[in-house]
Amino acid sequence: MKRLIVTGDDFGLSSAVNQAIVRAHEQGLLTSASLMVNGPAASEAVALAKAHPRLAVGLHLVLCQGRSTLPPYMIPGLVDAEGHFSESPVRAGLRYFFLRSLRPQLRREIEAQLAAFVATGLAISHLDGHVNVHLHPTVLAILLELAGRYGIRAMRLPLDDLRSTLALDTTRLAYKLSHALIFGLLCRYARGRLVGAGVRAADRVYGLLQSGDMNEAFLLGLLPRIRDGLVEWYCHVGLPPCPELARWTPTYRHRQELEALTSELVLKAVAANGFVLTSYRELLEGSASPSSISRPPSAIR
Repeated sequence: MKRLIVTGDDFGLSSAVNQAIVRAHEQGLLTSASLMVNGPAASEAVALAKAHPRLAVGLHLVLCQGRSTLPPYMIPGLVDAEGHFSESPVRAGLRYFFLRSLRPQLRREIEAQLAAFVATGLAISHLDGHVNVHLHPTVLAILLELAGRYGIRAMRLPLDDLRSTLALDTTRLAYKLSHALIFGLLCRYARGRLVGAGVRAADRVYGLLQSGDMNEAFLLGLLPRIRDGLVEWYCHVGLPPCPELARWTPTYRHRQELEALTSELVLKAVAANGFVLTSYRELLEGSASPSSISRPPSAIR
């Protein structure tokens, strides 16, 4: 069976993102969202999630390019005086790995974000990370220590398909080659640890190499190439103009990704290729079935 999870990242970053995620869920393929509990529009995102109970919501862990949950005095090695993490994922990652003194602070902040998610009253569907920071070896070790306490039973492993991606789109070649190598190694390191901890992951994830440009043509070309198994697409939908999107992801095609997820051609192709829409929450609850989660194009509008 081909099962497809479609996730919208950065839920809570802005109202423009929140409204796009809801539209992609109501009118298209999106089954899940990843919540930034410390995002500027997190409260609105939580309210929207509660108003749309079929939308599965997980934690989008933020440890760079964003604000902390804890006050700066509690984690001075992670944030500046205003509570902002480093804007450079590479710089942040190196510090988190080599400075052992930061590990207690990382644990405090990670646990604070998990506790903030629990406080929303939403059931946690899955966990992933902003710029995939959850795969950092130091961060992953902390998450697996906390997984049982906070009910983390699924995580994203962005082991993308370089061959299929390049067959469909050769732009940003250096980015795609470097990310395929780096995250291929990180995912292989993480997979055995997730299995050992009883944490579920999809067989294949798309969205890393084509980040910010999961457009209609790409998705239509991708669908026939996907084998059986559990697949996740993750996207960054939005409704520009939006200051947060312009600041953090100025090159991303947020509206085009939304249009792709609600495209009649893509909806029909998903059904024609035998995919059943699901979410980590539905799989883990054992409620996934064609009658409950498959949404033919005629039923989505």
